[in-house]
Amino acid sequence: MVMVVMPAYNAAKTLADTFSLIPSDSVSKVILVDDHSHDDTTGVATDLGIEFISHPHNVGYGGNQKTCYLEALRQGADIVVMLHPDGQYDATLIPSLIKPIADGHADFVLGSRFLRPGGAAAGGMPVYKIVANRFLTTVENYVLGTHFSELHTGFRAYNRKFLETVPFLRNANDFAFDTQVIAQAVAFGMRIIEVPVSTRYFDDASSTTLEQSVVYGLRTLGVMVRFSLHRHDLLKAAVFLD
Repeated sequence: MVMVVMPAYNAAKTLADTFSLIPSDSVSKVILVDDHSHDDTTGVATDLGIEFISHPHNVGYGGNQKTCYLEALRQGADIVVMLHPDGQYDATLIPSLIKPIADGHADFVLGSRFLRPGGAAAGGMPVYKIVANRFLTTVENYVLGTHFSELHTGFRAYNRKFLETVPFLRNANDFAFDTQVIAQAVAFGMRIIEVPVSTRYFDDASSTTLEQSVVYGLRTLGVMVRFSLHRHDLLKAAVFLD
């Protein structure tokens, strides 16, 4: 069963359009987890017939994903796609995202905005975000020993084995969660594949501020320090242990 999980926060304006683009012939079920939004996200979900879980308190982006994946596992999903409900990522590309997993070639698939030259800029990605993405991805590839085009995508797919093996519940509840998952994938020897995806930046799409981006960058570098220390047996980290 292929399940799409949507970690949502104040997504009332964009949820319907995002949901309408999900290919029903490739996806068995969609679940939304609302992280105590201040708008009518759950009302829109109800009107669309989307199953949802509401957090009584805001727990953060990483905490939201934890609920998403636990519920997907509980309901028997074999492949789990994480899709932001803000319409920034093109949901029609879900079939290409899940294909490497369905074909048995990958445990974890990253939808990259940089596999196609100029793809990120064409989608309206701000220049400072492009520069930051390139810098952080370069550092991460060096530390992790990988050669990926992008390690900061929010469009991802996992197989069941990945979510049952990698201890994602130990991860941070903020945006560092995404970086920790990639480092865990490397630490646990998971098969990772990238596929090209397209995005679009617009007023109603969620976006981090410059200050939030700086904090995220520092947290990302912090994850790389912890990974390096762990790999060289200098300081073990629970997020990279069975």
